[in-house]
Amino acid sequence: MAAQETIHAQVTSHPVVLYMKGTPRMPMCGFSATAVEILKQCGVADFFSVNVLDDPDIRQGAKDYASWPTFPQLYVNGEFVGGCDIMREMFESGELSALLAPKA
Repeated sequence: MAAQETIHAQVTSHPVVLYMKGTPRMPMCGFSATAVEILKQCGVADFFSVNVLDDPDIRQGAKDYASWPTFPQLYVNGEFVGGCDIMREMFESGELSALLAPKA
């Protein structure tokens, strides 16, 4: 249960959190790279990221916490937003930029 507590603390203590494979400077999958690029396009230069490849407990815990089976996973203000496809759709519609505007 420690992983769930860690995840809860992370998503509630940072305005923008991205659970991803790799790091923003060195994404380890195309979807994570796309998610980082979308955040940059929305003007969010600084966000809290968690490399799920570093800790299997966090990797599984994040899937359980969000009831979402894949990475990346984006949280804004403690709320799960979605993965790469949802981020892309929200970005294209302008919805993601509006959600992130106060955080940029």
